[in-house]
Parts: sequence; C-alpha cells; structure tokens
Amino acid sequence: MVDAWMIEVPGERVVVREPGPADEAPLLTLFEECEDWFVAATGLPSGPGDVQSLFYSLPKGARPDDKVLLVLERDGVVAGLVEAVRDHPEPGAVAMGLFLLAPWARGRGLGRALAETLLARAGEVSLVTATVPAGWHSGARFLERLGFTLDTAAPAPTEVGNRRAGPREGGVRRAELRPGR
Repeated sequence: MVDAWMIEVPGERVVVREPGPADEAPLLTLFEECEDWFVAATGLPSGPGDVQSLFYSLPKGARPDDKVLLVLERDGVVAGLVEAVRDHPEPGAVAMGLFLLAPWARGRGLGRALAETLLARAGEVSLVTATVPAGWHSGARFLERLGFTLDTAAPAPTEVGNRRAGPREGGVRRAELRPGR
C-alpha cells in the first residue's frame, strides 16, 4: 500500500504520497510545466528521460534503499514532486534533491507547508542539505525562509550525482539546515 497523508493548506485538499505507475504522464506534464526551473538548473528543458531517471539517480555514496520520492497532489492534480536521500551525506542527515512545484502551485503556501510537514515527519535529523541553481532567487529565498544557510554559488560541475552535467549546466548554491539549533 502506498503511504499517503494530507497537509494543511487553507481551502485546498492537498495529499502527499509515494508515486505509482499511473503517475508517469502527470510527472511528464509537471516537468514540462516547470521548464523555467529545468532551464535554470541544467540549461535545457526537461526531457522524457528525466522522469525515469528520478527512480535511479543517486548522489555518490548513497544507497538505493535510502531514496524517497513523494508526489504533492492538489485537488487530484499532481502539483509537485520531492526527491530526498536519507542518511546522506552522513548518517542522520537528509539530502534534498528535487523540490519542484508547478508554476500554478507556487506562491500559495504549498511549498512551505510541504517542507514543514516533511521536517516534522522526518524525526531526528541532524542535517538537511539542498541545492538551488545560481540565479534561482525564489528558490534561495524559499530555503532562507525555512532557516537554511546558503553558500555562494559553486562553479559549474562536471558530474551531478551519478550523471554527467549538461553542457549548459551552471553552478548551484549549497544550503544547510541543522534542525533544533
């Protein structure tokens, strides 16, 4: 059975759940809608293989069993996706990968409600890491409002997780949150 729960967002029915086989088409639509983020992050729009790669891409040293994917569904429509890896980059930490909201779902409090719910459900976590594309100011502000500390932008990478970086892929800003401090 798929784990699912509701999050509190006034006036909206919002469910967070694990993705299933029927989610491939809605996730492709979400990725198309989020072209602005993909261009900021990779220099290119999303391609069909990006959805499939969600299920196997991992940062170096991470274990497949520690990968978590969650779909955010608002009023029955896929509005977002979260990718995280438990116990990475160290035991007790969580590395956030993709935290994606459709443009029509942004600015409504969904992202904040989702992030706060995930942090509350995570239990004892010593460190949460995330990255934001250099120049993606709304993402940097979002992380700062949640209490993350952001570094300056790193140079363009040659590898991202277990894939080669794209030719137009720029650097990212690393963000850290130490809950309870």
